[in-house]
Amino acid sequence: MKRITFWLMSTVTILVLLFSYRTSTMGAEAVSPQTSVTQSVGPATQPASSGGATSGATSSASSSGSVSGSGSTASSSGTYTGDVAQTRWGPVQVAITVSSRKITAVDVLQYPNGNGRDEEINAQALPILKQETISAQSAQIDTVSGATVTSDGYLSSLQSAIDKAGLA
Repeated sequence: MKRITFWLMSTVTILVLLFSYRTSTMGAEAVSPQTSVTQSVGPATQPASSGGATSGATSSASSSGSVSGSGSTASSSGTYTGDVAQTRWGPVQVAITVSSRKITAVDVLQYPNGNGRDEEINAQALPILKQETISAQSAQIDTVSGATVTSDGYLSSLQSAIDKAGLA
């Protein structure tokens, strides 16, 4: 009888500890990026503005994206902000600068950076993704090995920005 009681109490204790353990994926939406990464190729005729770039503290406030550019027609020069893509490791949001119907710069407004590993991965992956975007002039680029989740969020937000710019 003592063995059964001991086994039952041990099992309950282990289950309680297991379900109360916090993993690195819990609360990823609450992490707000402190910095943004910018890369520009060639001179842009329109200065980039932070139209819909929010700090990302709440995803609902920044998920609508925004467009700032000259005129009211799509595909005009300006900066176009993509929708926030919620990933397993945190939100990803991209803004593109368009000049003469070409993507001249990519600005990553939000990306997972809640811990050192996220920062290490994205320090390598984001410049590659941005350069590929500028080279391809579309969202038809390969994901970066080792940063698949961030790459998928990047591509989703990038496609949204491209659609808003009318480049698709």
